[in-house]
Amino acid sequence: MTVPEMDAPTRTELEAAAFRTLVAHLRQRTDVQNIDMMNLAGFCRNCLSRWYREAAEARGIALADADAREVVYGMPYKEWQAKFQKPASEEQKAAFAQSHPGHAAPKPAPAAAKVDRSNGCH
Repeated sequence: MTVPEMDAPTRTELEAAAFRTLVAHLRQRTDVQNIDMMNLAGFCRNCLSRWYREAAEARGIALADADAREVVYGMPYKEWQAKFQKPASEEQKAAFAQSHPGHAAPKPAPAAAKVDRSNGCH
C-alpha cells in the first residue's frame, strides 16, 4: 500500500473529515444497534464517544461522557435510547457472549463511575 506523502495538518484534516462522515453515517443509521456493531466490528457508538473523550482529555480538555456521547449520537444518550434502542435479542446476546468472552454479563459499575454499560458495551 502506498500512502501519498502529506504533512501532519493535512493528515489530521483528512482523519477529522473521515470521523465526521462516520458520525453522520451512524446518526442516520439508527436502525443499526450498538450490540450489532459490537458483534460485527468490536466497537460501537459508545466506544467511539469514549475514544473522543479520551482524545480530549489527552489534550487537557475536560469532557464528560454524556457530552462526548452527544457528539456521536447527535442528541443526549438517554433520548437516543428512548427513540431508537431496541432490546437485544437472544441471538444478539449469544453472539456478543461468544465474541466478547468475559463481557457477556457486564458487572454493575461502581456508583461513582459515569459509564452506562446497560447496552453491553465495554
